[in-house]
Parts: sequence; C-alpha cells; structure tokens
Amino acid sequence: MTVGAIPASPTRRALVLSDGAAGNENQALTLASLLAPAVEALRLESRAPWRWSAPRRLPGAARAFGPAFAARLRAPWPELVVGCGRQAALAARLLREAGKGTCRVVQILDPRIDPSHFDLVVVPEHDRLRGENVITARGGLNAVDDAWLARARERYAAFADLPAPRLALLIGGPTRALALDEAYWGGLADAVRAQLARTGGSLLVTSSRRTPDWLRAAARRDFAGIPGRQWHGAEDGENPYAGFLAWADAILATPDSVNLLSEAAATRAPVFTFAPRPVGGKVGRFVESLRESGRVRMLGESFDPAEIVPLRETARVAAAIREHFGWEGDERIG
Repeated sequence: MTVGAIPASPTRRALVLSDGAAGNENQALTLASLLAPAVEALRLESRAPWRWSAPRRLPGAARAFGPAFAARLRAPWPELVVGCGRQAALAARLLREAGKGTCRVVQILDPRIDPSHFDLVVVPEHDRLRGENVITARGGLNAVDDAWLARARERYAAFADLPAPRLALLIGGPTRALALDEAYWGGLADAVRAQLARTGGSLLVTSSRRTPDWLRAAARRDFAGIPGRQWHGAEDGENPYAGFLAWADAILATPDSVNLLSEAAATRAPVFTFAPRPVGGKVGRFVESLRESGRVRMLGESFDPAEIVPLRETARVAAAIREHFGWEGDERIG
C-alpha cells in the first residue's frame, strides 16, 4: 500500500485545516503533530454558496474560504495537509490539486465523496467507508496517553485532595440519536447521586460546547453540595478537563459523542455510560463496540479494572500513514 517513498524530513511542514469546531481541529492537530515537527492550523471561514455544497466543487471554489486560503493555493505548498470535516475536505482537495503531488493530503472523517480525491482518508470503524486508501480507527483521534495524563496530574495536583473515589461526569449535548432531555437528565442525576451514596467520594463535572444552558444549570443545581468541582464555561475559570480525566477513579460519559467517549476510553480508568434506551446511529454502534470489548459498561454494572486496556488509536494511525507514504525514520516526531 506504500506510495512513492519520501525520506524522513526533520523540517516537514504540516497544514491543519478545520472549520474551528474543537472536535475536528483537535483530531487533525493531534495527528499532524505525530507526522511533522512544524504544524500550522488554519481555521476556514467558508462562504456561500460553496459552504452549502462542500466538499463537492462549485465553479469558483478557490474563493470558498477567502483570500488567506486562496493564497495557499500557490507555491510553496506544505508537505502535508491534514483536514477534518466537510469544509476542510473541500479545502484539502483544492490544495492537493494545486500542489500537483508536492504535498500529501490526509482527510479525517468520511468526506462523503470518492476517497480518491485524497491521498488517505481516516475514518472511525463504525463508519461504512472502506477503500484502498482508507484507514479505519476505533473512535476519534486524541492525544490522551500515559505521558499526557502524567502532565495533567502534575498540573492539577490539587485534585489529589478531593475525596476518593473521584467520579468524572462528562456531559455532551442532544443529538438525533440521543435526546438528552429533562427526562434523560433526571434519570442520570438520580443514578449519579445513588452511586455516590454507595461509594462516597467526589464528583468532577464538565460540560461541552454542545451542552444547552438549561442542562448546565441543572448540573449545578442537582449536584450542589457534593464534594468536587464543576466546570461549565469561562465563568468557572480555566478548563480543568485534562485534570478530570487524569485524576478520575472512574468516568461517566453521556453516549452522544464519539470524541468524548474516545478520550475517556483512552485513560486507564473504568468508563461508564448511561442509556436507558438503545442509542442509534454511528455513536450507538461505537458504544456497542466499546461494550462488546469490555472497555465501557453501563452505570451500575460491575467492572474489573485489571482488564482495562486503554483505547489509543492515534499512534497506530500515524504509523500506518508513515508506512503508506514511505516516511521511514519518522518515529521520533511527536
């Protein structure tokens, strides 16, 4: 599967493309950092009508992202382009065509067009896309590994003073597959309080950009007085998410986000979720794969910590990309 080999380059430059959404940008940045020592991120500001059709091309697509991106379509081009999301897929294919083989293009997530428009496409295995230039990964890509967790434990050392066991609650947001409405929240909050009544300890609560305001307020209200820490936005100071993952003795994640579940599963803590009804769609298939492998249990089920194997796909995917491109000796990058 190896294409024309290119020697290892200690100066290889990578350009990361995304729409600025944290989940997309973080995946692309994390992967690019393992493939090139110099990484630049460009947040695309897509314009109509191209925004509506991306990644399919309309006439004048070179103007789709404004003059800053249009300038990138002229030499010198980066040796590597890593994009994530539909808007990035259009920008990445434009750069590949402009560069005429001088840069390699890796697209993360199914672009919903023929993967031959890219050198490689990286998709979660619960997606249906397959092909000669398609690499599958279990879940989303992230930077969580033992070194990352050790740095987070050091930075947030004060969390060691919280009563153990420490339960981290990661709250996402409503999706078509999971309502995450007041009824769901009521059941989850009751289950968390019952769990803490049995085990004692403390609670570390964080919400995401997709969490509605009413749900943030409900978390503050329903877990008031419980030892621990809550973070729901800038008003709560610096985001301690990394510290929550690093210090958690167990993690409970709502089953609405592949990235959220992937980051939790990359730790060495037991990971639970809460789903009174089956979750549909791609996230549901991912949840079921994690349950079948034993990495995730439903809240209240038993867990044997000795059997935990962290889910860490990013390094494996990077190695597959290096092999595909013939970038021998690059293992030192990252």
